[in-house]
Amino acid sequence: MTGPKQIKACLFDMDGLLVNTEDIYTITCNEILTQYNKGPLTWDVKLQLQGLPGPEAGNKLISHYDLPLTYEEYNALNIKSQETKWPTCAFLPGAQDLIHYLHDLNIPIALCTSSNKEKFHGKTDHLKGFNCFDAIVTGDDSRIPKGRGKPCPDIYQLGLKELNEKFGTDIKPEECLVFEDGIPGVQAGMALGATVIWVPHPEAVDFLGDTDALLNGNGELIRSLEHFDKANYGL
Repeated sequence: MTGPKQIKACLFDMDGLLVNTEDIYTITCNEILTQYNKGPLTWDVKLQLQGLPGPEAGNKLISHYDLPLTYEEYNALNIKSQETKWPTCAFLPGAQDLIHYLHDLNIPIALCTSSNKEKFHGKTDHLKGFNCFDAIVTGDDSRIPKGRGKPCPDIYQLGLKELNEKFGTDIKPEECLVFEDGIPGVQAGMALGATVIWVPHPEAVDFLGDTDALLNGNGELIRSLEHFDKANYGL
């Protein structure tokens, strides 16, 4: 960084970035795989699923592990297991503090999650902090065309559009930070034209490949939101 970059809005992923749901996804997935003597789910596979809409991720997993299930059957098993675990969701280190900090600073913030609305509420209704978001866009939003989930930028474009409409602003993508943990989400943030703060799961780091090439000088990789240096972005 040659100097502070003035940021006017922040756009956030949720799963694995703000809350520990990626670990819960692994547990529930392994429960299903074990039933069919498959698995376990490893990070080289999991990285291909992160950030994708549920049906796309589910079908990829079914194909990879050759499960004798349709997506609908797999999803029903998954939902049954997940619903018992969502109440245990918790903020990851630094996440809640950062949300409140930006809110108190009057920086517009949007949540852009590939989770559908029902799962979003299941994961977050017991947590304090999500009411700070000025806009929330879920993966089943009808304004996102079919097949345009991450790594396409549509969900982030929609989040920024909602912020601009709410505040009567004209914030440009290059004036935004996108916070992400998964490769498809990082690609979506890059496609938007934003600066990306990449916070991968600690167990994923060894499987990420050339992270500098992916960020292409327009973002940074940090190990935790606790390590995010606000001063670098004029915050």
